[in-house]
Amino acid sequence: MTGIYIHIPFCVRRCLYCDFFSTTQLNRAAEYTEAVVREIRLRYDETGEPIRTIYIGGGTPSTMDCSYIERILQTIGVEGKDEITMEINPGDATKQYLYELRKIGIQRLSIGIQSFQDELLVKIGRRHNAQQAITAVRLAQEAGFDNISIDLMYALPTQTMHMWQFDIDTAVSLGVQHISSYGLMYEDGTAITQMRNRKQIEPVDEETENIMYDYLCERLGQAGFVHYEVSNFAKPGFEAVHNSNYWNHSPYIGIGAGAHSLVGNVRSWNPENLDEYIHGIMAHDLQRESESLTKYDLYNERVMLGLRTNKGVSETLLNQFRSNTDTILDFINRGMLCRTDNQRIIATQKGLHLLNQIIEKLMIDA
Repeated sequence: MTGIYIHIPFCVRRCLYCDFFSTTQLNRAAEYTEAVVREIRLRYDETGEPIRTIYIGGGTPSTMDCSYIERILQTIGVEGKDEITMEINPGDATKQYLYELRKIGIQRLSIGIQSFQDELLVKIGRRHNAQQAITAVRLAQEAGFDNISIDLMYALPTQTMHMWQFDIDTAVSLGVQHISSYGLMYEDGTAITQMRNRKQIEPVDEETENIMYDYLCERLGQAGFVHYEVSNFAKPGFEAVHNSNYWNHSPYIGIGAGAHSLVGNVRSWNPENLDEYIHGIMAHDLQRESESLTKYDLYNERVMLGLRTNKGVSETLLNQFRSNTDTILDFINRGMLCRTDNQRIIATQKGLHLLNQIIEKLMIDA
């Protein structure tokens, strides 16, 4: 199974924490769409497998007129797809726009809410407010969307445990099918990292962040969500198909400026520059970079991705190049990993707090 990711880089303004490629040149949507359509036609059969999922992300895809999204979807084809997802900003979620998205083939929405607290939304540079977030979900439901995911963030500056509990309770009350939740990361080069370095904001301490994460897992479990990946929770049957393909290490094609692809053992990516991308595609001379993954690279990625999920990884894989038996047993005895009946290794709740360290111990240095 192959997934196709379409990167829409346009944003009204850049969120303070974001390190994805984006631009505020919204007036270039038409020419960008034509470049994307051309790249799809050039690369559609690249994996030799049928495309079963489509994910339109960004950036902020909902800054684009529906006619551009429709042209992209028509080029790929929407019939027979297992899942077609699009990210939207709550501030763009008008009744008409959502109905149009349904009409052109979008099946699943990923709404970037992050918080239901206006003061926190301002602190991280979001352009919507809490009421718009709630309204966006309700309008999407009225438009007929029955597969809605929302994003929530924790460990935000000045965020209290009470605020976090309120955000989760609000999300649960809205009746969505999927919740993705991430602790704030201070990525190099982002505005919020610069603010931290200048002592303008105080990061949440690690203990509080862990408590927030544990509460998230417990509360969503009580609400009937399956914790199927470190940061992702779904009502049964609503696990993200496209994203699950990433974690299963299935092939995917990335279309658009800055988009990444994985085909076989080759990872490639497009330039993070709007002019370079558009001109390169239209001139049939796009300079994509790539790297070939060694068998050790592939092993490390499968371990890293697999241990993030509730399916874990097989002991056979973990012992493929060397015996990890003693390391696994040590983590099991310390309550960080556990062994299932079918000889798969999964992380415990305690282990999820230290997952990076666990994965590092199990990786191979080629």
